[in-house]
Amino acid sequence: MNADSTASLIAVLRQAVLDGQAPAAAAATERALAAGVPPRTLVDGALIPAMDEAGRLFESGEFFVPELLVAARALKASQALITPLLAGSAVASAGRVAIGTVKGDMHDIGKNLVVALLQGGGFDVIDLGADVPPERFVAAVTTDRADIVGLSALLTTTMLQMRTTVQAIEQAGVRGAVKVMVGGAPVTQRFADEIGADGFADNAAAAVVLARRLMGRPA
Repeated sequence: MNADSTASLIAVLRQAVLDGQAPAAAAATERALAAGVPPRTLVDGALIPAMDEAGRLFESGEFFVPELLVAARALKASQALITPLLAGSAVASAGRVAIGTVKGDMHDIGKNLVVALLQGGGFDVIDLGADVPPERFVAAVTTDRADIVGLSALLTTTMLQMRTTVQAIEQAGVRGAVKVMVGGAPVTQRFADEIGADGFADNAAAAVVLARRLMGRPA
């Protein structure tokens, strides 16, 4: 296959993901794989750029939550075909992020958006879900070897659990082994500083930029 044909297949997949067309994204992935395009090339050339662009459009006000959600759905349709082919291969991820909504908080739409954009950005993501107790975040560091722990909260009452979780990580003696980033509607940079977090992001796109910075990678 020549370079133009490969570039065309990658461009079609990238656009399908950005447009939130899950069936089209799956079909484009199948065509590209059948044509011999390496799975990692599809990740680096189509999936990551598509979700980066979706994040940029969200920050600029051209995309809203529904557009991000359908883009994430299209991403997953492609990943379902690509991920098994990457298993066992020597592919370096951007880093491992364990993320969850803190204890007492059942809201997860914002967290789910961050998960999707992080996955699209090349991160290995451990989605801990909602109502996550501090000890599970600690286990994400001690057992799952997370490089970054992401704490989300939508309520002013539950965001206090972020402080408790950071303290639990400190008490477990692994604070130096992980970066902590926080976000959610009531969370501010000042609060992040007060609880000793390493970073704060006020939206999903900013969370990816922050995670890359915490891992020492270009934004």
